[in-house]
Amino acid sequence: MSGAPTADAPLVALSGIVKRFGDFTAVDRVDLEVRRGETQALLGENGAGKSTLVKMLYGLLEPTAGEMRWEGRPTRLANPDHARALGVGMVFQHFSLFDNLTVAENIELALPKTTARGEVAARIASVSERYGMALDPTRPVWSLSAGERQRIEICRCLLQDPKLIILDEPTSVLTPQEAEKLFETLDSLKAEGRALLYISHRLEEVKRLCDRATILRRGKVVGACDPRRESARSLAALMVGQDVAEARPAGAHQPGEPRLVTQHLSLASREMHGVALRNVNLSVRGGEVLGVAGVAGNGQSELFAALSGETRADVDEAIWIDGKPCGLSGVTARRLLQASFVPEERNGHAAAPDFSLSDNVVLSRHATGGLAKGGFVAAGAARAAAMRIIETFDVRKSGDDPPARTLSGGNLQKFVVGREILREPGVLVVNQPTWGVDAAAAAAIRQAILDLVARGAAALIISQDLDELFEISDRIAVIHDGALSAPLEARSASREEIGLLMGGAHPTVHHAD
Repeated sequence: MSGAPTADAPLVALSGIVKRFGDFTAVDRVDLEVRRGETQALLGENGAGKSTLVKMLYGLLEPTAGEMRWEGRPTRLANPDHARALGVGMVFQHFSLFDNLTVAENIELALPKTTARGEVAARIASVSERYGMALDPTRPVWSLSAGERQRIEICRCLLQDPKLIILDEPTSVLTPQEAEKLFETLDSLKAEGRALLYISHRLEEVKRLCDRATILRRGKVVGACDPRRESARSLAALMVGQDVAEARPAGAHQPGEPRLVTQHLSLASREMHGVALRNVNLSVRGGEVLGVAGVAGNGQSELFAALSGETRADVDEAIWIDGKPCGLSGVTARRLLQASFVPEERNGHAAAPDFSLSDNVVLSRHATGGLAKGGFVAAGAARAAAMRIIETFDVRKSGDDPPARTLSGGNLQKFVVGREILREPGVLVVNQPTWGVDAAAAAAIRQAILDLVARGAAALIISQDLDELFEISDRIAVIHDGALSAPLEARSASREEIGLLMGGAHPTVHHAD
């Protein structure tokens, strides 16, 4: 880096930035400026190049071509340490914390080695008080809520005194109340003259926080706007290049008989810091969507594992599918009862990354779809089934039958959801149906779920996205610390009411109908 800083120059300016991975161009001649004291949104659908771009800004990747200027001076970032030394901080979507260490110990790991241990707690206290982020330096991380873990990440970033803070989906695991508290902190940082680069699929947040928005599509900048003058729908249309339809539930209808029921389901967690399920009672009827809200880490994964059969209940009568007890049955036996399951982690859990798409169809349909017989796979039938999913759900891919890992996150999510829905199950359980998925893919997935339910299926949808749950659910229950609240009618419940339940206020354990 050479030359003196220019007072009126943007804090950071990217000019003609290109990033190629082999023959694939992830970022294509991008120009971007971020100024002091502004909050700028970086928007785009899955695979648009957002993550690649901010990784270059943080020194994790090196551009193939183009120039970066920091405070008006040409700069080449060697690594994240170099970026942090200049004043670039980043709060990642997925927390990078050690559960068995305290708050102070986790923060200390990111500070210079010359920092005295005794200083850390005092500095945490100072930042916490200044920005209204209550943190106890002595608490172990495993005992904290998602909102408190978020504060650790932000505090760790602020202790490095950044001039530019990059935030990647910062509210994805927060309650509405925690998100509002975060927005107040971000407003304070902006008022101090810090620049914020904000990535989110939650477009109402973008309208609330951001002064400008830059839109990426297929690695290129395709537009910029003032998001405060746009609607969420118009922002989504700018991102994907076309209008995004809202998911439309079936008209007024009378739900049928219960198809998925749990009775006094209690299970100890298999993980050291997991969450035990405590007397979970639920009933989902045919033609109904039951949404399960909750802050991450409150038993969602354990509930999904119990419902899918990955974890067996203690008694057969704890779980019923279409009137048949199956608490002691495994996944395949429950699929034979016409149930389908979509786990949260698509790459590695819902799909085997190195298997072809057709082989991934066989993995979940080998016992129910006529794709395997006598130990042999019907390769032609498997390919035909994969092609039907690809065509029905508009899965974008390269090659005829590529490995699952080659698909973008949104396209792989459409594939694994489509694989289960096209079985026409009577019961569908999905954990985080649109996690990290762009607006167009999310709308397609939600509509497919609603269409299945309109044909008489019962769907239980676990999601951290309250907007999603209010859009598609008939009733919403909240899971907190392994206990499930009584469900509320989605039409009459408020976000604030659900948010309080997510935070642990006024928990009401539900007793089965």
